[in-house]
Amino acid sequence: MSTVLYDAPGPRARLRYRLYSVVVAAVLIAAVWFLYRGLSDKGQFTAAKWKPFVEGDIWSTYLLPGLRGTIEAALLSIVLAMVLGMIFGILRLSDHRIVRIIAGVVVEVSRAIPVLILMIFLFSLYAQNNLFQSDQLALAAVVTALTIYNGSVIAEIVRSGIKALPKGQTEAAVALGLRKTQVMVTILLPQAITAMLPALVSQMVVALKDTALGYQITYREIVRSGQQLGASEQNTIPSLLVIAAVMIILNYALTVAATRLEKFLRTRKRGSRTVLAATGGTPPPGMDMVMSGRGADTAPK
Repeated sequence: MSTVLYDAPGPRARLRYRLYSVVVAAVLIAAVWFLYRGLSDKGQFTAAKWKPFVEGDIWSTYLLPGLRGTIEAALLSIVLAMVLGMIFGILRLSDHRIVRIIAGVVVEVSRAIPVLILMIFLFSLYAQNNLFQSDQLALAAVVTALTIYNGSVIAEIVRSGIKALPKGQTEAAVALGLRKTQVMVTILLPQAITAMLPALVSQMVVALKDTALGYQITYREIVRSGQQLGASEQNTIPSLLVIAAVMIILNYALTVAATRLEKFLRTRKRGSRTVLAATGGTPPPGMDMVMSGRGADTAPK
């Protein structure tokens, strides 16, 4: 069927597309098979390479400490980035021009700096000035770098989410006598957060994955632990595959939790509207007289 976006392909075009799909699929299968055979010839998929993963000592020595480090850094950076992003997102909407300029410069500079370079710089800065204990230097650098970068991105998400709301809501709230802080906290932010949740979840996943960059500054997270395990047991490929599976499970769990939260917020919002519509409520002062007057005007004479 034809659409307004493109012309529907004819029989020859459909046949050509199917042929292209078959060729691409065959190339991908051949590449995967070639990679598998190369690793298999070197003994990377033998039972002995996978045996360490059924031993409790391997998990308690390598994988579980690395998993704990990943989750700890991710949780801290996500929470702090959310707070920082909310603050700077609101500051970028300030009525004061100087505040908007300063907040905009901070956000743009923070977004432009690569996370890895920021981690290395902060690690060196903290180490030279003895700002943290030696065993906490890497964690502090990782969390700070991820907070700065992801907070700047979340600030733009917040700003765009609030700007996307209808201006009539702000005007109506101001007309009712609400202050700017009340309008932002009670009216704009609750709606914007619900609408921004998909983008926020994507940024949380990015923060979780970027914790792996901490291995460059000796932070013990799951990727570094997997590399140490592979070097110790001579099973690098199986170790990386297990680490990849763990990261996929973590990201999927984070996405599912955020999706359920979004559904809960949207369902609660619809439920509150339904309750208000069903119960009616007491009309504002003066409206009862208007309603009674309209009833008198429309009553049959």
